Amino acid sequence: MAGGGGKAKPLEFTPTWIVASVCSVIVIISLLFERLLHRLGKRLMRSRKKPLYEALLKVKEELMLLGFISLLLTVFQGPMGKLCVSPGTMHHLLPCKPPPHKTDHLGGAVFTGVMGGARRLLAGGASSDEYCLKKGKVPLLSSEAIHQLHIFIFVLAVTHFVLSAITVLLGIAQTRNWRHWEAKIQENDGGAPQMIKHVQEFKFIQDHFKGHRKRSRIFGWMCSFFKQFYGSVTDEDYTTMRLGFIMKHCKGTPKFNFYSYMIRALEFDFKKVVGISWYLWAMLMIFLLLNVQGWYVYIWITLVPFIMLLVVGSKMEHIITELAYEVAQKHTAIRGDLVVAPSDDFFWFHRPKLVLLLIHVVLFQNAFEIAFFFWLLVTYGFKSCIMGKPAYVITRIVISVICQLLCGYSTLPLYAIVSHMGTSFKKTIFDDNVTEGLVNWAEKARRHTRNPNKITTEPIDEANGGAVQMTNTHANSSVEQGTARLL
Repeated sequence: MAGGGGKAKPLEFTPTWIVASVCSVIVIISLLFERLLHRLGKRLMRSRKKPLYEALLKVKEELMLLGFISLLLTVFQGPMGKLCVSPGTMHHLLPCKPPPHKTDHLGGAVFTGVMGGARRLLAGGASSDEYCLKKGKVPLLSSEAIHQLHIFIFVLAVTHFVLSAITVLLGIAQTRNWRHWEAKIQENDGGAPQMIKHVQEFKFIQDHFKGHRKRSRIFGWMCSFFKQFYGSVTDEDYTTMRLGFIMKHCKGTPKFNFYSYMIRALEFDFKKVVGISWYLWAMLMIFLLLNVQGWYVYIWITLVPFIMLLVVGSKMEHIITELAYEVAQKHTAIRGDLVVAPSDDFFWFHRPKLVLLLIHVVLFQNAFEIAFFFWLLVTYGFKSCIMGKPAYVITRIVISVICQLLCGYSTLPLYAIVSHMGTSFKKTIFDDNVTEGLVNWAEKARRHTRNPNKITTEPIDEANGGAVQMTNTHANSSVEQGTARLL
């Protein structure tokens, strides 16, 4: 009975004022959200925060991808509901063991939660499920399961963006103290006499190297492991690594503002952190496949990112120790300030970019754990079998929160400065105008290389001339040695 009081009514029997009201609310919320993102983008551009603006564009791309996923799930809900399989197919790789009396309806029972069978995306959802049941089979994926899967993907993406933004903002706030160190260096630069000092007199060497030559490498790694929890970057660390970077890449500009460059680079990396790359989606699919009862995959999905974060933090602290060790091994006394030598050899596989990739994976896995917990809590309840034992659940949430705070408090600030201790520098060493001039100049140089006989009459504008001047000023030593590669 289409018009029965106890049965859901299709759109053709729904009052127009209800349809218009619901659509109006949805449209208003969507427009407000779109205008909010638009105003935020204009504000970032006015504030000359181009890297953060690009991160905002990345967020819009992720939202567009989610919208497309939502459209696909909605359009193909009916056809997928008519893909019928035998009940025996549903007995393998189950996240929960179903009750014996519900075996025949296992296809719908695996994903159906306490929010119940009343939820349907399309009016044909119930009929598509009944289509298979009449044949003595079960649907490959019920309409209720499709709806809950759609909600989970949306919650995961939002959680990943919010937690990544909070972590990066916490990391930038943690580095605010470094601004005072930079200001003090700028004020005192050139004021101190160039005295000869024994290497062991420098506090940077005392903190990271003194006595290490008589100890094992295991002890050095243990010191690096514990140091990431307290004072991960000290005043002496910042001053020494700043000077090493300047002497490596811009020797002619001792007044170079290393702090501003470092923050610009961190903002530029933010757009990579908030994105969900293909390998992250692949990790999500693998977890959904392996989330089988008795395999305890949810424990590993919590412990692996936490252990990985501790390893990354220890490695970056150990890089600072290796910088001190290298100086102490080569010199007994130094005139002036202590200068370390940045190199890619200190990093895993000689690739500083690998550190950012690992942080990206850690943040995604941690966001996945938190999003998965809240989605299960709302959909199935705290005592659901898919949630796991209560003691495990509480432990997982505590570890996830600690992992998130540790990443913002220690790991990200460490990455912000240690990632610049490689052989190359990042293109954010130049401001936006100079970067644009360099890009135009490089493009013209490539065109001239492809057509060497072609005579160009294009005038050299001030931006390109300024770019060349800035290149010679900021990175003359690196260009002369052929080691400065823009990342």
